[in-house]
Amino acid sequence: MSFLLRLTYRSFIGRVWTSLGYFIPATLALVALLFAVVHLDLDRQAQFQDNLRSETFSQLRAIGSRLQANIDGNINLVHGVAAVVAAEPEIDQKHFAEIAEQIFRVKSQLRSISAAPDMVIRMAYPKEPNLKALGLDLRIASEEQRATSERARDTHRVVITGPVELTQGGTALVARYPVFTKDAAGEDHFWGLIAAIMDVEQLYRESGLKDADHPIEVAISRTLSNGQPDTFYGNVGVLDKDPVAVQLSFGQGSWILSAVAEGGWNALPSDIRSTRLVSFAIILLIVGPLVWAGNLMKQRHQIIIDIGEREERLERLSHRLQLALDASKIGVWEYDPATGEMMWDARMREMYGIPPEKLKCSYTDWRSALHPADREEAERVFKRALANASQYITEFRIVTPAGTVEHIRAHGAVYWWGGRTKRIVGANWNVTRDVLLKEELRTAHLYSEIQNRQLEEASRTLAFQSIHDALTGLPNRRYLDQYLDQHPQVDRFAILHVDLDRFKSVNDTYGHAVGDEVLKIAAQRLKSHLIDGEFAARMGGDEFVVASPAKDPQVRSRTLAATILEAFSEPIRVGALEFRVGSSIGIAVGGNSSETRQLLVQADLALYEAKKLGRNRVEFFSESMRQAHRQSKKLSDEILRALENVEFVPFFQPQFDAKTLEVVGAEALVRWNHPKRGLLTPDKFLPQAQSLNAVAEIDAIVLDKSLFEFTRWRAQGFDVPKISVNISAQRLRDRRLIERLSHLVLIPGSLSFELLESISFDDDDAAMMGAIHKIKGFGIDIEIDDFGSGHASILSLLKLAPRRLKIDRKLVAPIVESEQQRRLVASIVDIGRSVGVEIIAEGVETMEHARVLRDLGCHVLQGYAFAPAMPSKDFQEFLLQRRDQQRREYG
Repeated sequence: MSFLLRLTYRSFIGRVWTSLGYFIPATLALVALLFAVVHLDLDRQAQFQDNLRSETFSQLRAIGSRLQANIDGNINLVHGVAAVVAAEPEIDQKHFAEIAEQIFRVKSQLRSISAAPDMVIRMAYPKEPNLKALGLDLRIASEEQRATSERARDTHRVVITGPVELTQGGTALVARYPVFTKDAAGEDHFWGLIAAIMDVEQLYRESGLKDADHPIEVAISRTLSNGQPDTFYGNVGVLDKDPVAVQLSFGQGSWILSAVAEGGWNALPSDIRSTRLVSFAIILLIVGPLVWAGNLMKQRHQIIIDIGEREERLERLSHRLQLALDASKIGVWEYDPATGEMMWDARMREMYGIPPEKLKCSYTDWRSALHPADREEAERVFKRALANASQYITEFRIVTPAGTVEHIRAHGAVYWWGGRTKRIVGANWNVTRDVLLKEELRTAHLYSEIQNRQLEEASRTLAFQSIHDALTGLPNRRYLDQYLDQHPQVDRFAILHVDLDRFKSVNDTYGHAVGDEVLKIAAQRLKSHLIDGEFAARMGGDEFVVASPAKDPQVRSRTLAATILEAFSEPIRVGALEFRVGSSIGIAVGGNSSETRQLLVQADLALYEAKKLGRNRVEFFSESMRQAHRQSKKLSDEILRALENVEFVPFFQPQFDAKTLEVVGAEALVRWNHPKRGLLTPDKFLPQAQSLNAVAEIDAIVLDKSLFEFTRWRAQGFDVPKISVNISAQRLRDRRLIERLSHLVLIPGSLSFELLESISFDDDDAAMMGAIHKIKGFGIDIEIDDFGSGHASILSLLKLAPRRLKIDRKLVAPIVESEQQRRLVASIVDIGRSVGVEIIAEGVETMEHARVLRDLGCHVLQGYAFAPAMPSKDFQEFLLQRRDQQRREYG
């Protein structure tokens, strides 16, 4: 009974599942549409919230920009006062008030400004509200005032503090600007501070923070010394609501503006309900027809099932017949010994090549088809099976009428026909392909065994070659890596990194064949000085590494390094040639389970230091090398980032006619607008840029920006006859320079290239001289910079035929006090006159220097006595002031 119930239940479930299967498309469509509608709904909410964040960020950024601009504007006004004080350090209260009054005429948020020479407040504007502050010594004032004042003095940068509560009411920001003056020798001296009070409420109001129509909540915070945020404007809870933020930077401080939309970020679009109703209506319009179509499919499927059952029965019969026909590849035969007749089916006839016209076959047909070598054995096995009525199983070969040899496998059995006559029936099939395949496999097996032995030998050879240098026979880098992996930590161990000093010149001059012979001899010399347990590996090129485990690695490595230096100081002979290459060695010594890979890095740093200090020497690794390398790497990364962000900018220092003091040109001097360290002069980054081969890119940026500014000056009516740009040796060898210049339209003589003092013109550098010749062809003048400093010679002067040469500032500085120095400068002027070259004197610090240089015959003067290097905007202002002054003087 239970069995019948289970059978009935399963049948019911099967019918239900079959019935529901027709509605699967409708079900899937419903699920897919519901998923799509929900997904689109969530996407629309997310997009709405993203737009809300974007709009909030745009409004916050606009407020931040105005706030930054107002603060920067106030700082610039203070900078102007500081510049005047630096130029007139003996300024008094009256003059200070006049200057401050002009500053206060400019729209700003400044409430007052004061001057504190030697850190004591002596002057203020307006004076009356600030009388109590006069005489205040900032060094002994409150801790905050003293600290911020000293920080401004020490960093040479403006320091802004606040907001702070004022005793006279209100809140303000306090900006302290350090003032430095220069003495006759050009040295900076701290004069004091300029302090300015900025009204915070006015700053907020004029920056748009107080506008009531902003649909956002804003909070302003700063980071305290303990790393915690300090919110001084707005609701502190804004920071906990996942706000958008904008950072403002000024002086040595920064603010973070944070904002959220009113009501938070979880608001929904206003039309969300109508959109959902439309979506569900669309779902009904799509799913309804699918349900109706499923019902039709159910009816149609029942009809197809009835037809399919009848077709399936017919297909089974057809399939069995087809299998029987496929199996007919086996030929079936039967032999009657009484008559000698052998009955063969069509497959047997095809297999033995019996022509169709021959209706009957006999034992003789079979015997004559047997291969002569197999005939006797095949007949013996056949007759034995027939005589003994035993099973007949054999294989033999036949020769077809076409002459081909086929391999046949035969199976048969004896039976009694009618109970009286003995007969044998069996089957034959062609196994030629199997036999040939076995033979091929047997041959392939033998061949594979031979190949395996050869591969094992080749593998041993390759294993040796993979960890040894093919040229020198020494272990290679892979061998060293395996050794270091096997000995990750060792005690009493040293690594020596050896580099051949002058090997590149051998390769470049005599070719790689001679260079390879030198490397072989050098490797053997190195190997001959090693003891048991040590090995030398070639790292590539002319670099080798020696691994030396020893009881006293410090002593052993020092002794081995001295031996290697001496060995490589001996000449290396290759045929009739003799070379002296020398070597530099960096050593890292480990102990107390030192990491071997770390020692390899340390040895490389020590080698770099040895080569930097003059080559042919030994240097042991020290921690200072690591620190220097890290600093160098950090500066290199910052320079590469600065090139990507175009942080290098030109400053312009005007040049003056020595007699008329008219502006006759300007020199573009590169500055790095570092995002953290501020404005950097070339001595802070050019040496590292030189090692990175990045000077050419810096030169290109300065040239393009300088030409742009030069063009703008002329468009604005400023008559600057020429502009000079420094060009390095890297840039001269850069093919892109000539291509860039070929596309410029220049007034001949309006652009000059100053060739830096680091370039040696005495070397026979055809490429550099060719580049200089092409540059002159574009109408660009050549100037020799720092003439007399030891890098430019009379020979180079004659070879280059420059338009101008600049006397080095080190020669100019002492001419006022030193008669001997004046004669030296006079001789340089005479040399220039003799070859028709104009003379420019740089580093002119005082008007007394200018007078002496003019009397000596210099044509052009440049220096702080007239004007410092300045950005283009200040340079234009400088030119405008001079033009206005000339108009006043000459009516």
